[in-house]
Amino acid sequence: MTQYLLRADALPWQPLKPGFSMKLLHTDIEADMRVQLLRLEPGTVIERHRHEGAVHAYNLVGQRLLLDTRELVGPGGYVYEPPGNVDSWMAVGEEPVIVFVTLQGALSYLDERDEVRATNTTRATAESYQRFVAEQVGATAR
Repeated sequence: MTQYLLRADALPWQPLKPGFSMKLLHTDIEADMRVQLLRLEPGTVIERHRHEGAVHAYNLVGQRLLLDTRELVGPGGYVYEPPGNVDSWMAVGEEPVIVFVTLQGALSYLDERDEVRATNTTRATAESYQRFVAEQVGATAR
């Protein structure tokens, strides 16, 4: 693999649901690993989910509340989530929260009984973001 520079500020935010968007910075499909910027508007909740692999999350801007532990994470805060971790969190305060995240393995969204209702992989994330960017480029070229 070769080193490369990516202008993340030039990438579009892909809306995933109201108040929640992301930029995909890097993927390794074979290792099922991705690096993302996540952006949540105040009051937006990330639903309860389980990580197959480890997660490293560094808050760049804004604050988020870890709903299971009631811990508040602000700018400069780092959260490590081990494989199998189940959590949910929410953007709090007056400004959006932006989190730099690396994660390995699938992410499974859970229902109220902690049964899997949807799963997201690196491949699915990459394909979705590539389609979104292509649509954005096509829209601006018209």
